[in-house]
Amino acid sequence: MTVETEITAPGPQGALAGTLTLPDAGLADDMPVLLIVPGSGPTDRDGNSPLGVTAAPYALLAKALAERGIPSVRIDKRGMFGSAEAVSDPNDVTIAGYGDDLLAWAENIRDSLPGTSGPRCVIPLGHSEGGLVALAVMDRLAASCGLVLAGAPGRPIADVMRQQFRDNPANAPLAEAAETALRSLERGERLNASTLPAALQLIFSPQVQGFLIDVFSHDPARLIADLQVPVLVVQGGRDVQVPEDDARILADAAPQADLAILPEVNHVLKTVPSDGLPENIATYSDPDLPIAPEVVEAVADFVTRIRPSAGPDGSP
Repeated sequence: MTVETEITAPGPQGALAGTLTLPDAGLADDMPVLLIVPGSGPTDRDGNSPLGVTAAPYALLAKALAERGIPSVRIDKRGMFGSAEAVSDPNDVTIAGYGDDLLAWAENIRDSLPGTSGPRCVIPLGHSEGGLVALAVMDRLAASCGLVLAGAPGRPIADVMRQQFRDNPANAPLAEAAETALRSLERGERLNASTLPAALQLIFSPQVQGFLIDVFSHDPARLIADLQVPVLVVQGGRDVQVPEDDARILADAAPQADLAILPEVNHVLKTVPSDGLPENIATYSDPDLPIAPEVVEAVADFVTRIRPSAGPDGSP
């Protein structure tokens, strides 16, 4: 059993909203709290999106971890869902701004869940693009004693998008236009989206170009190389959005990182028994399918090894 409570943290213009999930048996004094950082686009605190994702991976993960004694906070991004009042325009955001929100959440956790042996430590769990947000804020997050990255990019996001376009043969007619758009935004230059093929106009719409320019400027491998805390990189072998190579790039860049490759896990952290794409995509809309047990096991084992008094390598 678990106990869930709606909580808030201060945002730029209004409250940020989230859910605290605690073990029914109570919280151990020295147990860290996971801060689940959502992925790209309109992804809510449960891991769902109006763009067709209803798998609820973050909600399922939070409850499964609480049953292992691990508390967590999962959050709505500024300008969206329960955090709609935090900023007036959810598209006028930056990686640094999202990082500011993680700082506010970490302060909330430290204040509301103090430990008896010292400040409660916070471990961000960044999923997909949320991994980049977590990496970018770690040098400012004094409350953190570790980091978990799940299905996170190991290269600049523009390079991940390039591969996504290349890997789908149906995108061949769009390849040249997509590359032109990506190169323009990488240079920090906006483009006229109306000149692009219709299938690309939403991806590169004027409203999101400012954010894309910002997000393309961050290199996850460089960011992780500077970390002085224990890191766990979790990657599904059947992730069709972020390939296994990205996880290996992250782990290679951070020698202190643990790498967990989970062969039958996909991007929404569900088990997919075969390589069939339709079966994989079907899990994106199945909230009744449990979170992959291997994900829970890997994260739980990592978190329970971390203590506020641990050194940079996780040892006492």
